[in-house]
Amino acid sequence: MLLRNCLFFLPLMAMLSCQTSSKTTTMETQAQAKQHEEWQLLFDGKTTTGWHTYGEKTIGKAWKVEDGTLRLDASSKKDWQTAEGGDIVTDQSFDNFHLKMEWKIAPNGNSGIILFVQEDSALYPYPWSTGPEIQVLDNAGHPDAKIQKHRAGDLYDLIASSPETVKPAGQWNQVEIISQNSQLTVTLNGTQVVATTLWDDAWKQLIAKSKFAQMPGFGMFQSGKIALQDHGDDVWYRHIMIKRL
Repeated sequence: MLLRNCLFFLPLMAMLSCQTSSKTTTMETQAQAKQHEEWQLLFDGKTTTGWHTYGEKTIGKAWKVEDGTLRLDASSKKDWQTAEGGDIVTDQSFDNFHLKMEWKIAPNGNSGIILFVQEDSALYPYPWSTGPEIQVLDNAGHPDAKIQKHRAGDLYDLIASSPETVKPAGQWNQVEIISQNSQLTVTLNGTQVVATTLWDDAWKQLIAKSKFAQMPGFGMFQSGKIALQDHGDDVWYRHIMIKRL
């Protein structure tokens, strides 16, 4: 009798196990698909759709799509920036987000990733008039690297990155920036290099001691656009994506 019962239950248990496994696999697939859908490409690798020059309706011709990268061709200078270049910003604004991208800089080059930009060129001449910047720099060649809090990975003029994980000019760097519920973290090449709380009294003191102290509203906006800086040097960006949190 016991043997007959066992023989009856074995196929049933196998069927239930297969159903459970199939259900688990389906749930995992759905979760992975949902997570993939949450990421929004800010650069499709083919066009400059979704970006425009700060204060303009279109993007400057010096920003070019080459081999899946968004490149600033700084061969034609205009003051400290690029002719037909300029800082570019996203069409959309973001508050809580997880931003990923890769960048590489030309020898002696300078650029930056600017957050929470308020696009009102009448009040604020540049994206960095309102938005904190993650420095993009050739630490070995650019003179800014000699200034504390101006090196690659730093929250420019506010917080020095530590440890330094930046790669040399001409090599790709992976950066992740997370802003969630006033907590900001920056990860460069797999290592967290900056962590701070935004908009509190300590943050206001950092600004008061920085070059931005006399810029009304700098660093205090909790939603805004993301900018890539034209500092008159060749720079490349790719794999730019964001997830709202």
